[in-house]
Formats: sequence, C-alpha cells, structure tokens
Amino acid sequence: MPDAIHGRERRPLVAGRSLFDYADDLAVLVPASCRRTGRCHECIVAIQAGAPALSPRTAEERFLPGEFRLACRAVIERVDSDVEFSVLRRRLRILMAPEGPPLEVDPSVSVADGRIRVVGRDDTGEAESVDRGAEGVDRWEDLGPVQGRLVGLAVDLGTTSVVLELVDLATGVTLAAGAFENPQRFGGSDVMSRISYDSDHPGELRQAVRRALNHELKQLYAGLRIGRSEVVEAVVVGNSTMRDLFFGLDVGPLGRHPYRSTTETELRTGRRASTAIVRRAHELGLLVHPRARVIGGPLIAGHVGADAAADLVAIGVAGEGGGGSAGPGDQARPSGPMMLIDVGTNTEVVVGAGGRYLAASCPAGPAFEGGLIGSGMPGAVGAIEVVRLGPAGTEGADYRTIGAVDPEGICGSGLVDLLAELRRTGRLNERGAFADGARSFDLVPERGIGLSRADIGQLAQAKAAMAAGQRILLRTLGVTADRIERLYLAGAFANSLDVAGAAAIGMLAPVPAERVVKVGNASVRGAKALLLSRRRRAELEVMVRRIEHVELEAEPDFFELFADGLLFEPLAA
Repeated sequence: MPDAIHGRERRPLVAGRSLFDYADDLAVLVPASCRRTGRCHECIVAIQAGAPALSPRTAEERFLPGEFRLACRAVIERVDSDVEFSVLRRRLRILMAPEGPPLEVDPSVSVADGRIRVVGRDDTGEAESVDRGAEGVDRWEDLGPVQGRLVGLAVDLGTTSVVLELVDLATGVTLAAGAFENPQRFGGSDVMSRISYDSDHPGELRQAVRRALNHELKQLYAGLRIGRSEVVEAVVVGNSTMRDLFFGLDVGPLGRHPYRSTTETELRTGRRASTAIVRRAHELGLLVHPRARVIGGPLIAGHVGADAAADLVAIGVAGEGGGGSAGPGDQARPSGPMMLIDVGTNTEVVVGAGGRYLAASCPAGPAFEGGLIGSGMPGAVGAIEVVRLGPAGTEGADYRTIGAVDPEGICGSGLVDLLAELRRTGRLNERGAFADGARSFDLVPERGIGLSRADIGQLAQAKAAMAAGQRILLRTLGVTADRIERLYLAGAFANSLDVAGAAAIGMLAPVPAERVVKVGNASVRGAKALLLSRRRRAELEVMVRRIEHVELEAEPDFFELFADGLLFEPLAA
C-alpha cells in the first residue's frame, strides 16, 4: 500500500488526511502558529514525490511555487502512489569560528541606576541627540528598568542557513547558539531568484525568516530561562540581499546593474553616512526587547555584503590601523598578502596586500550547500561529510556522516571529497565525464545516494565562478597564490573541507596547505564582536570604505576564465 514518507520513516496513506497529520504521526516538528488554518504561512513543506495524489492548491498557498505546499492545506486525495515530503526548515550543525583571543567588551548598552541605557545614532549617521557626557555626540537613551542580565543577539543570515548567538553583554560570553535552514528556499535557491520572488510576493520572504528566527529564539529563551526583554541589542549580518530582505528594504536594485543596495546608493549620493541599518525591534517584529536597536552591519559593495565585512572583523583584518586583534586560529595577524574566501551560495573573496584590499562576489549558486544536487543537503544530521574511495574497479566506499547516523544525502564537504576522490582514482576525467561512460556514480546505492552528470555540471559551474574570482583578484592585486601568507576559509562546511582535495579539483587557489586557516562561521563571530564593541563598529566603517569592489563580469576575459574553471584540475599558480 502506498505510504506518506518523510526521510526514512513512512506511514500508510489514508484519503482525507493532511501532510500535517502525517508529520504528527512521524514526530516531525512543523512550525505553525495559526492552529492549522493556513493563515500563518509557516508550515511549508517540499514535495519530493507524489504531488498528483494531493488536493489542489488552495488560495492560502498562492505565494508558493512548484513543489512547495502548506502541510495543513495539502490533503491526500488519492492513495495510488507514495507521497514523499520534507519540512523546509531543518536544524543544522553549528560550526562556529574558533574562539581566538577574547573579544573586546564595550557594548552600547549598559546599566545606570538600575535602568538600561543605550548610546547610539540612527542609520543615517546622525546623532539621535547630543549628550556631552557620551563622547560629545551620542545620546544615552533609557530603555527601562533592568529585568535581569543584559543579553545581545548576533545573527548571520545566510542564503541557505541562519546562525545565531545569544551573548552576555557584560562578559562577552556566548550563552546559547542555534542554526537552522533558511526557510526562504521556496523563493528560490539563490539571491537573484529571491529578488525576483520578492517583487511578485513582497514581504513573504521577510516574514518567513522572521517567524523562523523568533521560533528559534523562543526555544533558546526557554533553555536559558530568560525573557525577551533581557535581549536589548542585536546585530544582523548577511549578504546584501539577505540583509536588505530582513530589514524590509527594496531589493530590486540588487537584481539589476549596477547591483547596489539602496543603502549603498544613498551613501554614494550623500543621503546617508553609512550602509549600516538601525531599526527598532518592534518595527521588525523581532522577539527581543521591543525598543532594542537592531543593527544591520555595513556592506562592502554590490553583493559583497555585511557577512564578508563581519568575516574581516572576526579574523582581525578590520582592526588594522585601529588596534585590531588577531583572528581565530592565529597568534598574530599576517603581515604579508592574505585571502579570505567565504564559501556559500553567494561566495565572497577578499584579497589584501600592502594596505590595499580588493573584494568580489562570485555567483557560485547553492550547489556546494546541497542545492540543485540530487543527493545534496545542508550540513544537518545524516549528511555525508567525508568520503574516501578505493581504486577504480573496487566496490564500496568509506564515508562519515554528521551525527554518525545512516546517510540521508551529501553536504558540501562530502561533495568536494567525492569529486576529488573520483578524480584521484581515475573514475572522472578533467571535463567531468565518467571514465566508463556511465551517467552516474552510486556512493550508497542501497539508499539511492550518488552523483549524476547533471550534479557534476552544477558543481563545475559553482567552482568555476569561485576560481575565476580568485584568479581575477590575485592578478589585479599583483600577487600569486604561492605568496599568500594566510588563506582564511569561512563558511558552513569550512571546518570539514579537505583543502588538498578542494585544490586538486580547482576550487581553491594553490596556496600551501600549512597557510590555510579554517575559521568556520566567522560571520557570526564578527557579528558578535560588533555587538560587543562600539570601537569595532567604528573600525569596520573605516575598513569597508578602503576596500575596492571588483565586478568580475566586467573583466574582458571573465568568461574565458570561467570556462577554464569548469575543468576539474588545479588552478594555475
């Protein structure tokens, strides 16, 4: 008899039951706050198989494209085939940056006479009012009596994943952390798709991530036994599109040349002093103190956003000339050429030498975060993250999954490993074709997990964009890969990435392995540093103005370099 299937679990189909009913049977947590009436738009699921067996799309589901449905509205009408579905928001493994040296603790929020006081400016850079007692420019504002400890919120809002930390503002200690899959996937897997979706369905993407973030905050608050009123300031970073969507800005200009945030345009025309954003929590519907300031970190330029800027804070570069500290994993900041690569759907590359810095956004797409790959998935429990193959002609493979459970798919580091192993063992040629003429490689055949030619094409395009970006920035700066003193690898799967394998397939420039520093989710550590220190925020504002933005597509030979990057072979030094 046909079943309803979620992951490895299944239950017999019964006409008239909704997918939410089956989620209950399978003990799958589906977010919802409207008592299953379809009004909250939270219970989004992706239909992997059996869509014709479900009831027609309802009026409440008009904002959802293709394979996406609301679990409470999708009802079984036919029982002649399996229906397979997955919840859109999965909990992810948290890969925080190494702690490194202690962060400076000098927050904007403090306690005086039993009341919470905050000092700051609005997001045009103008002082809210003048108070001679606060550095002569900023205004101390009274947020009310102290209810408990003062807590801050740091958020890295990625295209694929969201990571957050709750931080004690008095000590700088992280009290709790969380990570989950960005539920905006129904709007597309890359930033351009989401820009287009937001123009047709304004506000839906913002509401989706706000609800998910508030849901996560409720759970963290319960574990810490604190109330929302104790969270008195927040810093949110992300690429330009993700940040602006969160703050409700028009992202349309980011989808057309010259690809600038409205805040960047206003900065260039003198209408604001910074691309940073400041809003009150009640304006955003964020579950913290209603009058808390929510600060969107400054952008670098174009699609090189606040997440890359926060990375520079985390590794200590943004403090140059202003007393910045060493980055995670370092004893001292490198004095020679450096490179930062934050691998994700919107991969950012920053290179620097001799006081000059260049940055570019590489439109890699979601392939290395599991998107558009048949067996791909984010770095959640059940994802294969390490792969080793025997010689060609042998059967089976050694692999490791997150959580040491049965495999459900392959995450980014596992995909890099698999490509590198297929090349090393001669099963795959440099053009991405299987040596035996096959159309796919079965890694775990009993679970249907493997890699197809179509998957390899998606991965080739993703790494080609990254390869072209690295080559263009290095040559523009006049530096070769072997001169890079430190290569910082940031991103969700950086800690599990095999650097030698990534270099072998042309994903990374051939920087000597001993100079590579894996910094995990450096963006959220950078956001935490900005949350804790007014000086760090001021230093970052200076730093982002110094960085030169390079538009890769404007380079005369960009497409030639992109074509070279499609080959699975090491990049030229």
